[in-house]
Amino acid sequence: MPGRVAVVTGASGRLGSVWTSALLDGGAGVLAIDLMEQPSPSLKEVVALHPADRFHFVQADVTERGSLLEAWDACLNHFDVPDVLVNNAGIDQPPSATAVSWPFGDIPAELSQSVLDVNALGALLMCQVFGPAMAERGRGSVINIGSLYGGLAPDPRLYEHLPADPPFLKPPAYAMSKAGVGALTRYLAALWGPAGVRVNTLVPGGVLADQDAEFRAKFTARVPLRRMAEAEDLTGPFLFLASDLSRYVTGTEVIADGGYGCW
Repeated sequence: MPGRVAVVTGASGRLGSVWTSALLDGGAGVLAIDLMEQPSPSLKEVVALHPADRFHFVQADVTERGSLLEAWDACLNHFDVPDVLVNNAGIDQPPSATAVSWPFGDIPAELSQSVLDVNALGALLMCQVFGPAMAERGRGSVINIGSLYGGLAPDPRLYEHLPADPPFLKPPAYAMSKAGVGALTRYLAALWGPAGVRVNTLVPGGVLADQDAEFRAKFTARVPLRRMAEAEDLTGPFLFLASDLSRYVTGTEVIADGGYGCW
């Protein structure tokens, strides 16, 4: 991908640094967008391994169109119209014994609204600001980062061991938002396909992090490959979608879940 330009939202997040690393390793220039004022330590480590002129960081809010227009200007000033747009910014609630939990009927509306705003509306606004120029130029790949829970229900039994009162629930707005991202993918694939812009959803499985041992054991028991995903498991499918290897792939989901969804 030498000479190409990519934009990654939520670049300071755990997966954001994975996508940024893969793109920089492939020779692309990367405009990294995040709500944080500065790149996270993990993102700084990635950037330090590559020429400084192939990376630019912009603080922006994916829920604010004006903020994204400033990021668009920065993209043109430092690079060019992007070849790859990665909608990665998102709010999630990992399972934890210390996480605040509510009964389903009491989940605060403002919490649900914030998840929907960032995960779904944020992806839509990014596509509205960055996508038309890609379509006008006649090429590009949009990669929306989805979730298993955009198509499958979270299994409450995975969280029963957590000493939370009330019991931990995966936020329903998270599943709603990721299902919406899939719908946006199909909508834009149909809209921009004639212009040569491909739009797909990458669906990672459960990614290994600092989950407790019992959760990991219960989760991996449901995965045919019997382990959680690591960064190296995701970069291959990601680069497939970002590159010309997927030039006839659009409007679909590429699922890297170790077989979780096949049961």
